Amino acid sequence: MPLVVPNWLAEHVALSSDADVDSISAALVKVGIEEEAIHKAAVTGPLVVGRVLAKTPEAQKNGKIINWCLVDVGPEHNTNTIAGVTAEQLAAANGPASGARGIVCGAHNFEVGDYVVVSLPGTVLPGPFPIAARKTYGHVSDGMICSTAELGFGDDGSHGIIVLTKPFAGNPGYSAAELTPGQDAIALLGLGDETLEVNVTPDRGYQFSYRGMAREYGLATGAAYTDPVITLAAKAPSATSDAFPIIIDDDAPIRGVNGCDRFVTRIVNGINPNAPTPSWMKQRLEQSGMRSISLPVDITNYVMLDLGQPVHAYDLDKVVDPIVVRRANSLGFGTSGGHDPERLTTLDGVDRLLDDEDLLITDSADPDLQADVSESVAPGARVLGLAGVMGGASTEITDTTTNVLVECAHFDPVSVARTARRHKLPSEAAKRFERGVDPALPPAAAQMVVDLLVEYAGGTAGPEVGDEDATVAPQSITLPLTLSERIVGIPYSAETIAQVLTSIGATVSDTGHGSVLVTPPTWRPDLTEPVDLVEEIVRIDGYDKVPSVLPAAPGGRGLTPAQRLRRSAARTLAEAGLVEVLTYPFVGPKDYEALRMDPAQHHGARLANPLSADRPDLRSNLLITLLDAAKRNYQRGLTDFGLFEIGLVTLPLISSPNAEDGSQLVPAVGARPDAATLHAIHGSIPHQPRQVAAVLIGDLEPSGWWGSGRRADWSDALGLARRVSARAGVELTVDPAQAAGPSWHPGRSAVLVLASDPASVVGVAGELHPKVAANFGLPARPVALELNLSALAGASAGDPVKAIPVSAYPVAKEDFAFVVSAETPASRLEKAITAGAGDLLESLALFDIYTGAQLGEGRKSLAYSVRLRGADRTLTDDDVKATRDRIIAAATEVGAELRA
Repeated sequence: MPLVVPNWLAEHVALSSDADVDSISAALVKVGIEEEAIHKAAVTGPLVVGRVLAKTPEAQKNGKIINWCLVDVGPEHNTNTIAGVTAEQLAAANGPASGARGIVCGAHNFEVGDYVVVSLPGTVLPGPFPIAARKTYGHVSDGMICSTAELGFGDDGSHGIIVLTKPFAGNPGYSAAELTPGQDAIALLGLGDETLEVNVTPDRGYQFSYRGMAREYGLATGAAYTDPVITLAAKAPSATSDAFPIIIDDDAPIRGVNGCDRFVTRIVNGINPNAPTPSWMKQRLEQSGMRSISLPVDITNYVMLDLGQPVHAYDLDKVVDPIVVRRANSLGFGTSGGHDPERLTTLDGVDRLLDDEDLLITDSADPDLQADVSESVAPGARVLGLAGVMGGASTEITDTTTNVLVECAHFDPVSVARTARRHKLPSEAAKRFERGVDPALPPAAAQMVVDLLVEYAGGTAGPEVGDEDATVAPQSITLPLTLSERIVGIPYSAETIAQVLTSIGATVSDTGHGSVLVTPPTWRPDLTEPVDLVEEIVRIDGYDKVPSVLPAAPGGRGLTPAQRLRRSAARTLAEAGLVEVLTYPFVGPKDYEALRMDPAQHHGARLANPLSADRPDLRSNLLITLLDAAKRNYQRGLTDFGLFEIGLVTLPLISSPNAEDGSQLVPAVGARPDAATLHAIHGSIPHQPRQVAAVLIGDLEPSGWWGSGRRADWSDALGLARRVSARAGVELTVDPAQAAGPSWHPGRSAVLVLASDPASVVGVAGELHPKVAANFGLPARPVALELNLSALAGASAGDPVKAIPVSAYPVAKEDFAFVVSAETPASRLEKAITAGAGDLLESLALFDIYTGAQLGEGRKSLAYSVRLRGADRTLTDDDVKATRDRIIAAATEVGAELRA
């Protein structure tokens, strides 16, 4: 995000004397620019100019020599009493009547009489590094004499003290007449600037510059704004016939738009390659988050930050004309017969394979040919850089560069954005081009670069000026004068509309038919529709003038049954101790394989432009991403925990028979699609039910002094599933005839169906397959559940849960133990007992499972506690006996025997 330094902003707009980052932030918020952060000053506290009065070398036992110094730091900071220094010694050092400070210093590159920078006790240097008086080497050092590195200027290679009358860190130094002991060094060196970081929306590229930010501040406060481009453009010379040759040859434009519609070149000869970057420029670059590299490169970066126009500088002696702007060629150039794809080593040192859509800057030298540059070489054979993104290493500015070719161009935002994302190269230039750069800027930006190179690098501006210009003037927009009121709800006069639109740089003329014709400025490519102008009107006139009116809520509205169920399910699982997470819905073949699923059969919709190439699909179940979150938590030290997630899944197209192929349905954005197109689009969307999934890892009940804990098992997952379904008022049963699937343990998992419709599968619960646990790096025997909330909501149909009447009559208790085959599921026997008991059954619970030699091999005993109660009478012994006989008879029909 852009960083705003107040004193730099003040060069383009009049700031009040008390303006600071807080007031600037408040002003920018009024016009829709949000504050991201405020970065405090690099140095705080008493940092002052000092004059060395005495410097006494002292050898130490470790062989090191330190300097015991007396320093005049001004009357308000000096002291008359220095430990170990007599008044006579202080007077002999020509100290002022007010005294001096005693400071220990290990550097030696300064002498008596030099002006230095002194941080007194209470100063906080970058780091942060607080300064205090401390005893060292037998003296009390009452402050510190500072170097460039200690003040945050970076290491200038001298490893020594700043002597203010000599050049340091790009600063040419100060005359002795400009310096006074005790003078505020923070203001002198510009170390007190606070920086404002702001958030810029993607459609407002002009705000990525001080030119744009100053304009916005002026609009917010009414402060006088001066556009620097006006002066620069008037100074810039016209194109000449002897300019460096440029050929724009985009034979594969994206969306039918040429990738480059303007290319300006200027030449500066005879620069000093070792000229230092001025300290003020270096400081501003660092405050804006950019490091200083060399003077020519720093100048291009400075101009980009100031005006918003990315600039690239080439070593002119390494470039062979003509420069050709073209798309990459996958067949390549060179000696290999035209079969090797083109590559480029960018300035960051990375070798990149180029794509046919990449727009390139090229010239006519090809190192592969090993030919002298005077020979005939195919134009555009060598790649110099990715247009609008980053230059190549072959023609970069070095410490031997004396002649510079300056490039200021305008590139298509979409082309630059695709290239930057394809190569994962979000450069500062790409950030601006993809948001839209003013196509009228190149001549002015080039002139500013030339002026700075001439002034600070000692170069001479060449007379050759190139300007290949194919830009198109912005389209005028007809704005009805009543549209603003219709959209915003408050009236705007014709005068207000004209004043606001003129203030942003647009030209406004009255059509005489209740509307105005508005031509946006070249730096506002986002203004293309009347509603865009309405947005500017309300933004500049003030969002605070738009009243906040709370609409009246109509009666009888509220959460839908599905929404209530979603909240109830989340509350149920949270009350059970699980933590809700939110995972990204993107998965790939490896994720399905980890879940032991066939990617070809189970993947959801495939994204045309995935965020990651290895995860191009939308998930078809929640466990596939929830287990990944469980893995991450387990690897970070959690051993006993539960997670759950509620979200949408995209079922495979083979599971959505009504879905049509919608890959070719791309309606135009200029108008609403017709009914047939909308119907086709909706028909192409696969089914996306809402599901809930949970996973339990480790102990469900912790161990401690009270005893051992209990590990979560399949019954806990099944219990959670039934608790969730109970919130929907839906009863679930286990279908023993269906297998849970390859992701689940074959003997400790269950398929869940609706009790009212056994053919409707709504989920799975139980223990995960051991290989799944291993694939996700989880401990042994994790348990999980997954339920289709949409199906549960449909089954409940939103009916209110009915209260069960409480009977006042006593309960009759009966226990049964039935012997059945080991393969018989308990649910089958429970259905038989329920049918036999009829309306008198109040509750049924399995309380024991027994297997042993007494029963015989392949048999088990299931013991149930049955509670009977009459709704209208006390049950008699005959009632209970008859019911007991019916239960035994029903159990016998499913192959059960009453155990004696």
